[in-house]
Formats: sequence, structure tokens, C-alpha cells
Amino acid sequence: MTEEARTDHSLTPVLRVLRLCLHLMVAALLALAGVRAVADERPTAPAVLATAVVLLALYVLGPVLPRVRSSSRAAALWLAVVVAVWMVLLALTPDGVWLAFPLFFVELHLLPLRWALPTVAASTALAIAGFAWHTHTLSVGTVIGPVLGAAVAVAVVLGYQALYRESEQRQRLIEELTAARSELAAAEHSAGVLAERQRLAREIHDTLAQGLSSIQLLLRAAERALPERPETALGHIRQARTAAVDNLAEARRFVRALSPPDLEAGSLPAALERLCAATARTSGLAVHCQVSGAPAPLPTPHEVALLRIAQSALANTVQHAAAGRVELTLSYMDTEVALDVVDDGAGFLPTEVPPPGSAAGGSGFGLAAMRARARALQGTLAVESAPGEGTALVVTLPCPDPSAVPETPREAAP
Repeated sequence: MTEEARTDHSLTPVLRVLRLCLHLMVAALLALAGVRAVADERPTAPAVLATAVVLLALYVLGPVLPRVRSSSRAAALWLAVVVAVWMVLLALTPDGVWLAFPLFFVELHLLPLRWALPTVAASTALAIAGFAWHTHTLSVGTVIGPVLGAAVAVAVVLGYQALYRESEQRQRLIEELTAARSELAAAEHSAGVLAERQRLAREIHDTLAQGLSSIQLLLRAAERALPERPETALGHIRQARTAAVDNLAEARRFVRALSPPDLEAGSLPAALERLCAATARTSGLAVHCQVSGAPAPLPTPHEVALLRIAQSALANTVQHAAAGRVELTLSYMDTEVALDVVDDGAGFLPTEVPPPGSAAGGSGFGLAAMRARARALQGTLAVESAPGEGTALVVTLPCPDPSAVPETPREAAP
């Protein structure tokens, strides 16, 4: 494929105008040669006119032919014919020397540089020789004119090619940056989707799943109480209905990414006390809540995480520990806040906890969700347990400077 065919599709408006000007220059110079030959009443005027017309036809025909536009060999052959006819014109009239300048650009444009430069040098020599033959003189001006024209043409074409290569390189860089930006946007979108899925998974596990488990336990207790103890069964059913209402409110809030209703109604210590009371009421366990240290304001995400971890830990104790007593302690320290949940249940080996979702019924997400909540706030979660020795769960979160804690609306908390 010729250089023209390769770059024709990427020509800017300025380059299109320059190419049009080159074509008009060729036509004008041919017309000038014909008009001067007729005006001077030269004997060669008919031959000059005929050669000029043939040369113009060949020049116009080249870009039109698909073969010339797509084949380097065909383009070189077309150029050789054009140069040969130009040599005939140069032999007929000295005005043919002016056509050497636009031909320099055509030669540099169509031929590889290793062939273009010798061709331009040969055309320059032909122009000098033709003009000197007509004028019967060989002066400095006769030589310098065509040489300067060739030098200008070479400099312009080489400069254009350098700019074109730089433009192509910049275009590639822009395309690479655009592709990288698209990939980054896709990665950020995937990360956002994954983070939202993890948030919903944690919220569902700590609210709906635990609430449904509580409702199931209450309904089983009501079933066992029937028909001998209808009042007891009715109490369990009322508690199950209350749990269903609370979990419906939780579901609506975490879908809207709002804070838990217990935190909206008061402070974190008060929310933990209500949680312990509700757990004791529904499970029959002895659940005690205490606060150590002076309560300090915490960012809403810290309060939400501690409340959700407490909910999940108490639910695990009720469902799996077979405990009789649970101690929940919220400790405010200078640089940290800690939550301890300790029971006297059956205990387990923390190293043998199955991966999330691999336990019976697809459960086992509790500890993983609690660790994820703590890790998201640069905190830690530790579990100490052994068979027959109960379980102690401790979550520690960094406590920011109270003066740096913003007044975050509860509705904006994740």
C-alpha cells in the first residue's frame, strides 16, 4: 500500500487544503507553460500544449485509479510515466522547470525515503540541465533555484512525517489512556458492586437471618407449650410477632443504607442494653450488659459495627453455645473502644471453624461477617474458646479524637 493510501484516511483539514493547493499548482504551472508558448509564438507551441494536456491528464488519473492508490509498484510506475512526460515538456520549453517543485513533493510522498531522495536529486539535475540547455548558460542562479526548491521540499516533507509520527504516537497514548480509564471504571464498578453485596450479606446475616432464627425458636417454644399452656404459647407468639416487626424495620433500613433503629432511638450503650434485654427475654439466658469507662462520641459507622457484632455474637451464643449466662461489656479507652462478649457455653475450637457457607444449611457466615466489619474500620476481632470452657469474643476498634468526630446524620450511616 502506498503512503498516500495509508494516510489518506487520516488527513486533517489543513493537510487536505495543502494537497489541493499542490494539485492546483500543477494545473496552473502547466497552463502557464502552454499560454507562454502560444503567446511567444514558439514553433513548439502545439507540442507544448499537447504535452501539457497529456501530463495534466496523467496527473489527474493517478489518484483516481484504485491500483495506483493501493499498490506501491503501480504508484512508482505512474510516477515514472509522469516524470517521463515532464522530461518531454522540459525539453520543449524552459517553463517546464517550474513543475520540478510540485514533483518533488509527489516523489517524496509516494516513494520510500531511500528511493525518494535520489529521485529528487535526479529531478533537480534534470531541471538544471533542461533550463541551462534552453538558455545556453549555466549560472549560479540556474543551479541554486532548483537546489533550494528541492531542499525546501525535502525539509517540509521530513518535518511533516516527523509530526505525523508524533501525532500517531500521541493518538496511541490517548487510546491506551482511554482503555485504561475504561478498565479502571469497570474495576471500580465491580469493586462497588462487590462491596455492596458484602454489605447486604452482613446486614442480612446480622438482622434478618438472626431475627428469623429467633422467630423460629419462639414458634417452636409456642408449639411445645400447646395445648397444655396456651397462655405461655400466646406469649411466645407475641414475641415472635414483635421480632418480625423489628426485623421488617431493619430490612427497610439496611436497604436504604440507614442506621439501625436502636441507634436512632439513643446511644450505643442504651442500644446494647436493649439488645441484651431482648435476648434474655426471648431465649431465657441470663444476659448482662455493662459499660466500662466514660462513654465518648463515636462515628456512626463504629456504633453500627459494634451493635451488629453484638447482635451476631449473642445470636451465635443462643443458637450454638448451650450457655446459661452471657456477659457483654463495652469498654471506652483513650484510643480504642472494645466490645467483649463472654459466655459459659459448650465452646469450640476456633481453628476448626468451617469456611463461610460450608456448614449445614449453608450457614457459618457469623465470624466472617464480624471480622469483615472490624477490618473495614481498621479494627481487630479475636475469639478465644475451647470445648467445655465457654467462648470469649473481643472486637477492638480505633477510637478517633472526639474533636475530630463529625456530626454525621444517622440516616447517612452505612
